[in-house]
Amino acid sequence: MSTPEQHIQDLALEEVMGDRFGRYSKYIIQERALPDARDGLKPVQRRILFAMNEEGNTAEKGFRKSAKTVGNVIGNYHPHGDTSVYDAMVRMSQDWKVRNALIEMHGNNGSVDGDPPAAMRYTEARLSPISAELLRDIEKETVDFVPNFDDTSSEPTVLPARFPNLLVNGSTGISAGYATDIPPHNLVEIIDAVIKRLSRPDCDLDTLLKIVKGPDFPTGGIIQGAEGIKKAYETGKGRVVVRSKTEIEDIRGGRKQITIHEIPYEVNKANLVKRIDELRIEKKIEGISEVRDETDRTGLRIAIELKKDANAEGVLNYLFKNTDLQVSYNFNMVAIHNKRPVLMGLTALLDAYISHQKEIITKRSEFDIRKARARQHILDGLIKALSILDEVIKLIRGSKDKRDAKLNLEQRYQFSEKQAEAIVSLQLYRLTNTDITELRTEAEELSVKIAELERILGSEDALIDVLKEELSEIKKKYKTPRLTEVQAEISEIKIDTEVLVASEDVVVSVTKEGYVKRTSMRSYAASNGLELAMKEKDHPVFIEKVNTMDTLLLFTNRGNYIYRPVHELPDIRWKNIGDHVSHLATDISQGEEIVAAKVVHEFDESHYFLFITKNGMIKSSLMTNYKPQRYSKSMMAIKLKGEDELLSVSLIDNLEDVFLATKLGYGLRYNVSEVPDSGARTAGVKAINLKANDAVIGGFVISPDETRNMVLITQRGSLKQMKLSEFEPISRAKRGLLMLRELKTNPHRFVSISLVGKTDKLIIETNKEQLIELDAENLHLTDRYSNGSFVLDETLEGEPIDMWTVIPEITDSEPPES
Repeated sequence: MSTPEQHIQDLALEEVMGDRFGRYSKYIIQERALPDARDGLKPVQRRILFAMNEEGNTAEKGFRKSAKTVGNVIGNYHPHGDTSVYDAMVRMSQDWKVRNALIEMHGNNGSVDGDPPAAMRYTEARLSPISAELLRDIEKETVDFVPNFDDTSSEPTVLPARFPNLLVNGSTGISAGYATDIPPHNLVEIIDAVIKRLSRPDCDLDTLLKIVKGPDFPTGGIIQGAEGIKKAYETGKGRVVVRSKTEIEDIRGGRKQITIHEIPYEVNKANLVKRIDELRIEKKIEGISEVRDETDRTGLRIAIELKKDANAEGVLNYLFKNTDLQVSYNFNMVAIHNKRPVLMGLTALLDAYISHQKEIITKRSEFDIRKARARQHILDGLIKALSILDEVIKLIRGSKDKRDAKLNLEQRYQFSEKQAEAIVSLQLYRLTNTDITELRTEAEELSVKIAELERILGSEDALIDVLKEELSEIKKKYKTPRLTEVQAEISEIKIDTEVLVASEDVVVSVTKEGYVKRTSMRSYAASNGLELAMKEKDHPVFIEKVNTMDTLLLFTNRGNYIYRPVHELPDIRWKNIGDHVSHLATDISQGEEIVAAKVVHEFDESHYFLFITKNGMIKSSLMTNYKPQRYSKSMMAIKLKGEDELLSVSLIDNLEDVFLATKLGYGLRYNVSEVPDSGARTAGVKAINLKANDAVIGGFVISPDETRNMVLITQRGSLKQMKLSEFEPISRAKRGLLMLRELKTNPHRFVSISLVGKTDKLIIETNKEQLIELDAENLHLTDRYSNGSFVLDETLEGEPIDMWTVIPEITDSEPPES
């Protein structure tokens, strides 16, 4: 006797897992998730339709409880959960999911809002009339049958499918390693394409595309992208855009309203309405006053009421881009063909269907001709018997029993066994003259039918004519107009900022240490002239009245810049410290400081940014180079080499001069047109010819109408104010003119430079954390050859390390030029 241990196999886990998963994968690919290319059905769908047909639950009869059908399918054909069977059954009845519903259902079968259907005990169902075309001729041995799961009955491996169901109703599913997304199409177009393919088997895709315009979704909508459709029909994969059908209406009070009548395929209407309303509540978009779902029994309708003077086109474009009012549909036309999953184009799918139909008509004709010949044989016997009726009656009366009568008929008159059986089973009323005539008429009709069937079986052309005729009949009986409009081009969606943001004036402030905020004019006015809230030792580098439609660019000493639309800046009260730039761009490194802030109203090609670096490089670059598509992180403004730093950024239009000052006291002026234009990620060109150990300490742009003077401060606390006219333009990359008188001991070295107007105030910061304030009107003008005037005692107050002008309080006047 064997022990249990003798049956234990020692196998590698990898082999066992690979083998078992391979079997499982094969099962779910072939027997669960993917449709058959011939009838367009998954196994569960096929079993539901077959079971309903077997039970007589057809279109011409009454409805039956869905639970009865589900139980029948589970008990006989599909040993899985009742929910999966009922869900598949419900989907085939939902006219917003399938183009031609295969099941008619009474009761709640779900909704386009994603509501679940009623339980199967409440709903009733029956096959739809068009389902009969899928099952027609199934009793004529047209398809192969296999035993069901418990061998108590048999089920078909495929349905006859008298119309191209896969393309008409589409399919979606996910299996192991394969997924499918085949969109629904218009029945008329697909049948016309099949007929064209039958007439011209060599026709190309372009010919078929003249017939099949594209998918025809049950929910309508607009498909955009002829190239995507062509690619999908050519390769099986492609992408199109599906957008809602919308209309802009005028309503009371001179306002407008966007109404939506059709939404994209498989979009949940309730979620769509909720999403649009969330955008309104969260103020992601301005201009929407109310969103209503006005759908009723007359049809789908969503109303988006707009505020007065709102840009309706702009709002609609924003909704197309940011909600499911417009979605992408990706074709992935995978179907089971010859028992394998295959990615198929339109031509391949049509050919697979045509091949199946030829086989169906051939098998049906063979079945019909067998039946006809068998009946013809019986008729021949009956007609012969009636012609010698008296002799036949006499012979039968003289026989011992039925068996003996049959044997006598076969031996004396050479009737076959089947003919003899028909004769002895003949009822007496059939012996009338009328019946003899009917038998002869039936025999003649059978001869014609057999001849026709032989013609079909003997000629490919005759078979194709039959197929064309039957498809034309189905087209005529079930035709519906196209619901989805097809547009060749994908519309570009342009969103105006004014649609997203309320246009208003705000105050934007930026500090040296990198704290940024926008403040409403109300909060700024309520501060009663209080200074900007900031940390100790910090100071503002930018305070301006700007508009929420504008854009702020922040440039750092490391040559990077941060791009932010003003409306995206943190909205913080004037008396509170703003957010640090590290919140705007997470990749800001330690020690990176803001050196310039620029507000741009519109990115045009007539303005440039001019960059000056510590090591004497200069770069001019078009403003449009600094308008990125994505701006979650900081981006390169200028490429810096080694330990170089960005010192200043100016906005120019190529008419100005630039002035640079160096630590050792050289000043150079030339026209900015000498600086060549270059891209955002370049290093620029040499700005000034520096001596060893010299460096640029600052620079600025001089406009033709500039009235301010330049002010420089040295490390010893000496300050020089000079007129700009002291310096004539020279040319780029020269040494420049000396602005200091050289001393043998403790020579002066410049640390900072500014342009100062008569009413400006200057702040000088020292290395002893002292801040010295000076009025520009009290400063003396000096010539180029002096070392200036001392404005502080370096032994007491420390050496100057920086200098800046105080930003004046904002009034209601226009903001100053940036």
